[in-house]
Amino acid sequence: MSFGKVASIELCHHANEIDMQLVLNKLTFSNFRGDLLGGLTAAIVSLPMALTFGIASGVGAEAGLYGAILIGLFASLFGGTPTLISEPTGPMTVVMASVVAGLIASNPENGLAMAFTVVMLAGIFQIFFGAMKLGKYITLMPYSVVSGFMSGIGVILIILQLAPALGQAPPSGGVLGTLLEIPEILSKINSYELFLFAITLSCLFFTPRSIRMRFPPQLLALVGISLLAMVLTHYNTDLDIRKIGNIDVGIPSFTIPSFSLLQLQTMLIDALVLGMLGCIDSMLTSVIADNLTRTEHDSNKELIGQGLGNIVSGMFGGLPGAGATMGTVVNIQAGGKTPLSGVVRVVILMIAIYGLAELIQHIPLAVLAAIALKVGVDILDWSFIKRAHQVSRQSSMIMYGVLFLTVFVDLIVAVGVGVFIANILAIERLSKVAEENILAMSDVDDKLPLTQEQRALLDQQNGRTLYFYLSGAMIFGVSKALAREHKNITLHDAVIFDLEDVQLIDATIRLSIENMIKEAMELGKGVYVVVKRGHVENAMQKLNLQEILPGHHFGKSRTEALQNALQFLHNKDSKSQQTI
Repeated sequence: MSFGKVASIELCHHANEIDMQLVLNKLTFSNFRGDLLGGLTAAIVSLPMALTFGIASGVGAEAGLYGAILIGLFASLFGGTPTLISEPTGPMTVVMASVVAGLIASNPENGLAMAFTVVMLAGIFQIFFGAMKLGKYITLMPYSVVSGFMSGIGVILIILQLAPALGQAPPSGGVLGTLLEIPEILSKINSYELFLFAITLSCLFFTPRSIRMRFPPQLLALVGISLLAMVLTHYNTDLDIRKIGNIDVGIPSFTIPSFSLLQLQTMLIDALVLGMLGCIDSMLTSVIADNLTRTEHDSNKELIGQGLGNIVSGMFGGLPGAGATMGTVVNIQAGGKTPLSGVVRVVILMIAIYGLAELIQHIPLAVLAAIALKVGVDILDWSFIKRAHQVSRQSSMIMYGVLFLTVFVDLIVAVGVGVFIANILAIERLSKVAEENILAMSDVDDKLPLTQEQRALLDQQNGRTLYFYLSGAMIFGVSKALAREHKNITLHDAVIFDLEDVQLIDATIRLSIENMIKEAMELGKGVYVVVKRGHVENAMQKLNLQEILPGHHFGKSRTEALQNALQFLHNKDSKSQQTI
């Protein structure tokens, strides 16, 4: 075999390896022992959470298990964060519970199938976001909005556990329905389930750190309190303790739901919310993984992996999911470094689920309610809540406003209103700062960044030239400040627009400058524009100023603009004398 053929084969082999790495999230066996321990630890944490979220969603424990397996597998294989553990999370479960309740209420026969269709649509949205390379923009949301939204979800999760904690089925109507039914719930307390709930909660909050580092409190509570319940019911068969019940671990059938156009619109909105929430949840967790491993994830590839996971999960009746902070952290701390740890976690979960299905059905619902309540408490942004009185009043009001809207109105309304108000306030602050970067002078001033030669040229014009100096970011919020200088144009014979130090200029400011230029030209003024930066120069040239201004009036030199303005004034004076 010739050297050329050998080189060609090696290049093809190398190219195939690169292609596989691009697709399979750098899946290797280089850290097999660490990934094995990481996957095992993550699986131990995931099992109780999957059961808890499955019950909390109203779909069933098996939905949580399917979601933990399918999303975890596909996100690990095709994602962009090697150590990320993906599964149903608290925020995703709260939204899914709302989706399920709403769709079943509007279409009892097809509501559940429609809800899982929403999960698939959410996955499609996530793939679209990744394909459009929007990953790095997903988390560009004001912290006060994210904090209020997450804390609101935590409050919802806590309130929804009130009925299960007291031994009753959750009322319909979500948070408001639960709050309205409190008198009825309190009148029918099941003391045995309340006892199990309280013990579980104590275990979750007060397990010593030395034990917590070795064994997840959720698993200890799940096993220990479930055994206690089995003992109690064995010696007293009359005890009424509600349990998970039979779990169908067979492959679910795929159902194509029928729905109206109006229902499809609702489903698309729900899917967009679910997809965006999953993106935010995953991206934030990926950043945490980067900080712990000192690596850098691929945001866009991660979104595609998450989308594939949610599509497959929805197809098989699983909950939606995202990157889970707790599972990711314990995976990394146990030694996980590659996506193999996520695959190992899935394998262990499948073995545990199919091998322990008979035992899982005896877990009391009160135990899962306590675990869900602890998750809700952990989701609350305590760091912000504790310091709310120290941060700005505006940020605090936005956070609490978003929290209130999330709990009592609607998730979409909460985020929409929060982002709108936060952006308006941010634009107002930026505009006030940017207004200080607008200088309009006709005399030499120390604030103008001119050389001695340029200062001399401006001084020679005896205040007849209005020098507009703009710098920094020129956004639409400063257009009012710019408009205030319009009247000064009539008081001068020449105008110079110095944009050399402008770093960003939006369409509103460009159009404002264009109007000022046209107005000055109509009044017979000499107009000169100085633009040096590539982005700003390209943006200004799109206005076709060359058609309005003579060629030498649009340049990159301050000195040239000042010389041209001075020459314009001399020519104007000469014409005036000739007329006289």
